[in-house]
Amino acid sequence: MAAERALLIPSPRTPKGTQDLPSFPVLSNSGVKVNLDNPRLVSGMDSQNPTESSSSNEISLKSASIRSLSSNPSRASRGNSIGAGSFRDLKSKPVRLGSRKGDSEVFSTSQKEISDEDARLVYLNDPAKSNERFEFTGNSVKTAKYSLITFIPRNLFEQFHRVAYIYFLIIAVLNQLPQLAVFGRTASILPLAFVLLVTAVKDAYEDWRRQMSDRVENNRLAWVLVNDQFQQKKWKDIQVGEIIKIQANDTLPCDMVLLSTSDSTGVAYVQTINLDGESNLKTRYAKQETLSKIPEKEKISGLIKCEKPNRNIYGFQANMDIDGKRLSLGPSNIILRGCELKNTPWAVGVAVYCGRETKAMLNNSGSPSKRSWLESRMNSEIIVLSLFLIALCTVVSISAAVWLRRHRDELDTIPFYRRKSFNKDEPENYNYYGWGAEIVFTFLMSIIVFQIMIPISLYISMELVRVGQAYFMIRDTQMYDEASNSRFQCRALNINEDLGQIKYVFSDKTGTLTENKMEFQCASVWGVDYSDGKASTQNQQAKYFVKVDGKVVRPKMTVKVDPQLLELSKSGRDTEEARHVHDFFLALAACNTIVPLIVEDKSNPTMKLMDYQGESPDEQALAYAAAAYGFMLVERTSGHIVIDIHGERQRFNVFGLHEFDSDRKRMSVILGCPDSTVRVFVKGADSSMLNVIDRSLNKNVIQTTKGHLHAYSSLGLRTLVIGMRDLSEPEFEEWHFSFEAASTAVVGRVALLRKVAGNVEKNLTILGASAIEDKLQKGVPEAIESLRTAGIKVWVLTGDKQETAISIGYSSKLLTNKMTQIIINSNSKQSCRKCLEDALVMSKKLDTMSETSDNTGTSSETARSPVALIIDGTSLVYILDSELEVQLFQLASTCSVVLCCRVAPLQKAGIVALVKKKTSDMTLSIGDGANDVSMIQMADVGVGISGQEGRQAVMASDFSMGQFRFLVPLLLVHGHWNYQRMGYMILYNFYRNAIFVFVLFWYALFTCFTLTTAINEWSSMLYSIIYTSLPTIVVAILDKDLSRNNLLKYPQLYGAGQRQEAYNRKLFWLTMADTVWQSLVVFFVPIFAYWASTIDVPSIGDLWTLAVVILVNLHLAMDIIRWNWIFHAVIWGSIVATFICVMILDAFPMFAGYWAIFDIMGQGSFWVCLLGIIIAALLPRFVVKVLYQHFTPDDIQIAREADKLGTSVAEDTLRTQKSAHQRLVGNIHLLARALATILLLMTLALILACIISVLRSSLFVKLAYGLCQDLSQLLSQTADKVLVMLKKLIAIARSPREKPSQSSV
Repeated sequence: MAAERALLIPSPRTPKGTQDLPSFPVLSNSGVKVNLDNPRLVSGMDSQNPTESSSSNEISLKSASIRSLSSNPSRASRGNSIGAGSFRDLKSKPVRLGSRKGDSEVFSTSQKEISDEDARLVYLNDPAKSNERFEFTGNSVKTAKYSLITFIPRNLFEQFHRVAYIYFLIIAVLNQLPQLAVFGRTASILPLAFVLLVTAVKDAYEDWRRQMSDRVENNRLAWVLVNDQFQQKKWKDIQVGEIIKIQANDTLPCDMVLLSTSDSTGVAYVQTINLDGESNLKTRYAKQETLSKIPEKEKISGLIKCEKPNRNIYGFQANMDIDGKRLSLGPSNIILRGCELKNTPWAVGVAVYCGRETKAMLNNSGSPSKRSWLESRMNSEIIVLSLFLIALCTVVSISAAVWLRRHRDELDTIPFYRRKSFNKDEPENYNYYGWGAEIVFTFLMSIIVFQIMIPISLYISMELVRVGQAYFMIRDTQMYDEASNSRFQCRALNINEDLGQIKYVFSDKTGTLTENKMEFQCASVWGVDYSDGKASTQNQQAKYFVKVDGKVVRPKMTVKVDPQLLELSKSGRDTEEARHVHDFFLALAACNTIVPLIVEDKSNPTMKLMDYQGESPDEQALAYAAAAYGFMLVERTSGHIVIDIHGERQRFNVFGLHEFDSDRKRMSVILGCPDSTVRVFVKGADSSMLNVIDRSLNKNVIQTTKGHLHAYSSLGLRTLVIGMRDLSEPEFEEWHFSFEAASTAVVGRVALLRKVAGNVEKNLTILGASAIEDKLQKGVPEAIESLRTAGIKVWVLTGDKQETAISIGYSSKLLTNKMTQIIINSNSKQSCRKCLEDALVMSKKLDTMSETSDNTGTSSETARSPVALIIDGTSLVYILDSELEVQLFQLASTCSVVLCCRVAPLQKAGIVALVKKKTSDMTLSIGDGANDVSMIQMADVGVGISGQEGRQAVMASDFSMGQFRFLVPLLLVHGHWNYQRMGYMILYNFYRNAIFVFVLFWYALFTCFTLTTAINEWSSMLYSIIYTSLPTIVVAILDKDLSRNNLLKYPQLYGAGQRQEAYNRKLFWLTMADTVWQSLVVFFVPIFAYWASTIDVPSIGDLWTLAVVILVNLHLAMDIIRWNWIFHAVIWGSIVATFICVMILDAFPMFAGYWAIFDIMGQGSFWVCLLGIIIAALLPRFVVKVLYQHFTPDDIQIAREADKLGTSVAEDTLRTQKSAHQRLVGNIHLLARALATILLLMTLALILACIISVLRSSLFVKLAYGLCQDLSQLLSQTADKVLVMLKKLIAIARSPREKPSQSSV
C-alpha cells in the first residue's frame, strides 16, 4: 500500500450487524382479515405504537452477522485514567471503547473468571516455563492426511467405508479358497484392486499437494526474540511464550497478543482476508502498560492467563499480569495467524496459540459432507439387486441339492462329475464334502460367479463423471462475473446431480438479491423530508474538496445531494433548523468506526481520494454522505477525531464508543466538542431508537419522522434513526466511572458494558432519519421469474424490516399485484395460532374458489391469484420448534412465495430444516454473508455469493458464484444435464452388469448347477473395467438431451428432475425386465443355433462375450442424443477393443479356450447369430420407445423435436402430443440409421473373419462356400416356416366365422 496512508487511527470495527434495517415492531393480537374485493390479503392486525410499547414486548433478533454472536469485550484501559475533572481537562485523553459487538453470550466466556484448570498460562519471553506444565503444540501445521507409513492402511480404511468394497473383498477372499475357486485367484482380485488403485492414486496426488503447501508454510521465516535480540526463525520452530516481531505486509505465524506497535497509541491495522475473506482493515491495540517496553533493551516478564484454544475467531478472553498490575484482554488485543499487518511498520506480540491450536487451523474443517439424492436412492436399488442376487444363488443351490439327491446313486461314475477318484488302489471321494456342505459351497460359489450384479465400477464411474461435469460448469463463461473477476466454483463434487431436482430456493436479500453497495438517497431532518417523497430525484452531484497536508482530497464516492439541505448545512448553527442539520451530519461523520485512507486518483494525478474503510457498507455510505454535505472525517486517533466542516477543521475528543450489537441494535459515541460540551450521538434501527427517544419533547417531529421512515421503507430503502443529547458533568462522571469499571472487569464484562451503554443511551432528542438504497443485482427479476416458471418455490429470508422487504419483493418480481398477501405479525403464541388458523381457512377458501372458477369456466382474477405469505421473525420465535410449525408448513406449501422478515441466522436455518423435515423435496440456500452460513449448510445444496460481506458464505458452501442470476443457468442448464446424465448412467450400469449375470445364470441351469463358466475368467473381470466402462463415462459427461437455448427458453423442462423422470423405481423395474429379455436372447439364440453341433464351451463363451458387449454398446448408442466423434470413437472403439482382447486371451495356450475365437469366427453361423441376437434383443425396446414417443411424448421429447426441426413450441403445448407424423418420420430415420450401422459392423466383421481364415491357411473359396451353404440352409429353413405359417393363416381366413359362445368368451 505504497499509495495509501492511514490518516487516522480508527476505533474497533463495527460488525455487519449494523446492516440490519431499522424497524419498529408490528405486533398483532388478532387474526387475518381479507378483502375479497381486493386481491391483496392483508392482516387486520393493529400495530401497536412502538413508542408506547415496552421493550419487554419486543423479541430481540440476532445480528445479521455471525460475528455478532461472538464475545468481543472491549479493551480495557490503554492510557491514563480519566479523572473526575472538568470537561476541558479531558480533551487529550485516549478513547475507551465499550459495548463491543457480539454482546450475545452464545460464545461468551466473560461471564465467568478463568480458573487455573481451564486456563492456559503463558509466560512472556519464557517458552521453557510456558511449556513446563503442559507441552503445548508446536507451530508446525499439517493439513496432509497421510505419511509414507500410514498411507496404505489409512487410505484402505477410508475406502472400505463403502459397503460395496467390503462385499467385493469378501468375494475375492472366498475365491481364494480351493473349495470355492471359480475364477483364477489373480483374476478375482483385479476389479477391486483396480478401483482401489485409481482412488489411491487420486488421494495420494491430492495429499502430496497438501504436503508441499505445508512444507512451504512451515519453512517461512519470522523475527523471534532470542537472547535479547530478534533473529529469524522458521515458523515451525516457534513456541508458545516467545516474543515475535512482525513487519509491515508480513503474515502472522501464530495467534499473538499485541505488546507494542510502531504507533505511539498502540494501534495496529490488520487484514483478515485469509481468515474470513474480508479485505477491509481491522484495528487491534496494544495495552498502554506494555506499549513503552522495548524487548531488545529491557527484560519483559509477565503472565497471561487465557482461555483454552477454541474456534471462535471473534472472541478472546484473557488477563495479563505485568509489573504488578492485572490487565484485561479482549478480541481487540489479539491478532490471529493468517492475518497480514497493514499500514503499520512493525508490531510486537507474544505467541499464545501455535500450530493446530490457532483459531485459523481450528476453523479449517470445511463444509459438512453431503450425499446426493440419486446416490442415496441408488443404495436402495443396490439392496434390491443384492436380494435378487441372493435369490439367484438360492435357486442354483436348491436346484443343485435336488440334482444331487436325485442322482445320489450315480455320483461315483456319472460323466463330468464322478465323485470317486480311482487314481489310487483304494477309491476315495474327490473334492466332495457331503450333500449339505455341497449346497453351502454351491451357494457361495454362486455369489462369486454372479458378483458383478453389484456394479463396483459404478462408484468410480460416478466420481469421474462428476469431475467432468464440474469442469464444464467451471468453464461456463455465462457464469463468469466480470465485476468481481470470479468464476463459478464447484466445492463439493458429490452433489452435482442434485442441482437438477431443486424444489425450494431459500435466498438472503442483502448482497444476494441486491448489490450490497449502499448509496445515500435522502434524509429526514427534524421532521422535514428532503426528498419530496422521492429518493434522489432532480438532485445534483456533490463535489466537495478539502486540503490535507497540502494535497487536494475529495471523497472517493460521489453522492447525490439535495440543494436545499446542502444550503442549510453551509449556514452553520445560525438558526434552529440549521443547527439540527449541523448536528445530524456531525452524527453521521462521527458515530462510526470508519478508517479513512488517502489513495491515488488514477483519473487525476493532481488529486487524492479519501477512501473510507469500513466493514459495514451502511457506515461507508453515511460517511460519504456526510462528506458530500461538507462534514468530511479526515483524521482519527485513539483519543480524538478531526472533521472538516465546510473548510473549518474541528477536533472532537472521543471519550467512549459503544459499538453496535444485536441486542441493543444501535451504537453511540461520546464526544467532547470544541465548545467544551460533551454530547452523546446515537444511531440505530428505528425499532430500538424510538424506545430511547424522549417522547415528551417534539412529539410532532417524532410522528412525522415515523411517517417518513415508513415512506422510505416502502420505496425499498434502508433506514436508520439518529439521536443525541447533551451530558452534564455529573452524568458524564457517572458514565465514565461505570465505563472504566466495566471495561476492566474480568467477570461479566459484556453484560456490564451493555448496561453502561443502556444508561447513557436514553432520553435522546431525535435528529432525523437516513435512507440508503441497496440496488438489485442485474438480472434478478428475470432470474426469479424463470425459477418460478420452472416450478421452483423461492423463499426470501432477510433481516430487513417488513416494508423494505416487500418493496424489494415487488421490484424483483417476487411479489406481483395479482398475488393475495397473507401477513402474519404476532407477539404471542396464542396470536400466532389464531393467525395461522385464519390463514389456513382463507387459503382453503381461495383454493375452493379457484376450483369453482375452473369448473365453471369463469375468469375470476381474485380466485385464480397466487398467494404470498409474509411473516416476521417475532412470529417465528413462537412458531418454530413448536406444534405450530406444522400449520406454518401447511400454509407455506400452498403459497407461491414466502417472505420472512426480521429473521435471525438460526431462524433461517430453522426454516430450511422445517421444509426438509416435512417434505422430501430438494432444497437450496443461497447467501453472501456470515449470517447465511447456517442456512447454507442446512440445505441440501448450499450456494455462496462472492459479495461485499467477505467469503464466509463461500467457504461454507457447496458451490459459489458471483451473481444471483447465475442460479438460472446453474439449475436449468447444468443441473438438468447433470441429473439426466447421472440418472441414465446408474440405470445403464445396472442393466450392463445384470445382463452378463443372467447369461451366467442361464448357463448354470444347463450345466447341472455346477457353476462352471463358459466365459473366460479374464473376460468376466475385464467386462466392467475395459470392455464397457469408457462409453458410459464419456456419454454421461458430454451428451446433452436438450440445447442450452431450449432449456433457458422453456424453464418448465426443469420439472423433469423434480418429478424424478430420469431415475425412479418404475424405470428400474422396466430396465430389469428388458435386461431379462435381452439375456434370454443372448443365451438361447446360440444354444438353439449350435444345439446339435460339436462346438466347444470356450467358443460359445466367446460368442456370448462378444454378443453382450456389442449389445450393451448399441443399447447405449440408441440413447445418445447428440453424436460427435468422441462418442463414435469410444463406442465402436470399445467393441473393437473387446474383439482384440478376446483374441489375445485365446492366443495363450495356458487357457482352456486356446484358439477358440479363431475357430468360431471362421463360421458363418457365428456372424448370423450375432446379427440375430442384436436385432431380437433390441427390437422390443426400440418398438416400445417408438410407441411411447409417438403416443405419449414428454416435455423433453417435444422440445427436442422442436429444436431439431427448428420450430418453436408454445408453453401450453408442453406435456401434450406433438406432430405424430414428425415423430414417426424421425423414428423411421432412427431405425434406418441403426440397421445401417449394424449391417456396416457385420460387413466389417465378415471381412475380419476372412482375413483370419486366410491367415490360418484356409482357402477363401472354402470359407465362402461354407458361409453360403450355412446361409442358404438358414434361409431355406426360415422360408419353410414362413410358408407353413402363411398356409395356416389362409386356411383360417377361408373358414366360416362363428359367433363365439359365452363360455368361450
